[in-house]
Amino acid sequence: MHSQGPLESLEQWDDFVGSRYDPNKKKEEFRDYSHTTPGVVEFYRQNHANQTREFVLAKKAQYTGLKRSQMSLWEALDYLNTLVDESDPDTDLSQIDHNLQAAEAIRRDGHPDWFQLTGLLHDIGKVLCLYGEEQWAVVGDTFPTGCAYSDKIVFPEFFEANPDSKNPAYQTELGIYEKNCGLDKVDMSWGHDEYMYHAMKPYLPEPALYMIRYHSFYPAHREGAYDYLMNDHDREMFQWVKAFNPYDLYSKSDTKPSLAELKPYYSKLIDKYFPAKIDL
Repeated sequence: MHSQGPLESLEQWDDFVGSRYDPNKKKEEFRDYSHTTPGVVEFYRQNHANQTREFVLAKKAQYTGLKRSQMSLWEALDYLNTLVDESDPDTDLSQIDHNLQAAEAIRRDGHPDWFQLTGLLHDIGKVLCLYGEEQWAVVGDTFPTGCAYSDKIVFPEFFEANPDSKNPAYQTELGIYEKNCGLDKVDMSWGHDEYMYHAMKPYLPEPALYMIRYHSFYPAHREGAYDYLMNDHDREMFQWVKAFNPYDLYSKSDTKPSLAELKPYYSKLIDKYFPAKIDL
């Protein structure tokens, strides 16, 4: 199944972010997007033009009540696999394969079981595509709405087409927020991160919830932007977000993990933290 939008697959966005923050990149290449594929550029153009605060609040009202469905986490992962695009030349691996690779890398490094589980589950919110949402409302680097856009956001020039850029109340550094108000009070751009945070909130420990909610907030955890909106607790929790990020970006390999071998282990973890079905 194709997701709706200019990307060949959702993985194309993941791969772009991974290459953007490649630790082996030379400094002069770091923000050079001249070789970026046209589909990725068009994706960011749509994302930045359409992610208004009004849109974000409407999507929160639509989805965070978790009234759409009830399913087991394995069902949700299987559901996500229908998004795999067979025309994507870069990978023959499914979404479950990529998530298992992240979880297994976290497990090999001796992190707690809830951290491993976060590696497996953090992208389930991409099922938003299967509800008819377009790619720009599902993936992409997240950013605060209701205040000035940081130049640390990729392709910041595309915000010129966003109606919020013409609203003076939204274009000061703090905008509608108070200094160090805490990220929980900030309306982040909408996507799979925020959606899945609400679904996982009753079940996982707080560091895992921060990883899920802010793993695409690259302007903050990779570029240091928006510190003035964070409180001390956010800064403490962002150490977990930063610890998770390399597993999210760089655990992919061409070796297909064995779901049959690994499923019993992860099923036990799921059973430890979750009921048989969750609200989505």
